[in-house]
Amino acid sequence: MPDEKELTAAQKMIGDFAPKLVQLNDDVLFGDVWERKELSPRERSLITVSSLITGGNTQQLGFHLNKAMENGLSEEELKEAITHLAFYAGWPKAMSAIMVAKEVFSKEK
Repeated sequence: MPDEKELTAAQKMIGDFAPKLVQLNDDVLFGDVWERKELSPRERSLITVSSLITGGNTQQLGFHLNKAMENGLSEEELKEAITHLAFYAGWPKAMSAIMVAKEVFSKEK
């Protein structure tokens, strides 16, 4: 087993509980899908953040907002995406997402 600093976030959170899900997350999702060249990491992040908001899945949104900024999206672009999605995904979903974004962005400063 790798030492603690070599573990992925998924391994740390649920590795002992759901090792196959972690393996799929690390090897397939982040090891293959996120590495495909047909979309840039920036594009993948915008799609992922939008999808999480549209589905009302705010638990993983904080991680993906940070990843989106690492992949070149600005705080202003992400806030604008949330505002835009309010009219397509629904007001409550956008309001929940903006609260997550506010927390994430306040930690960045």
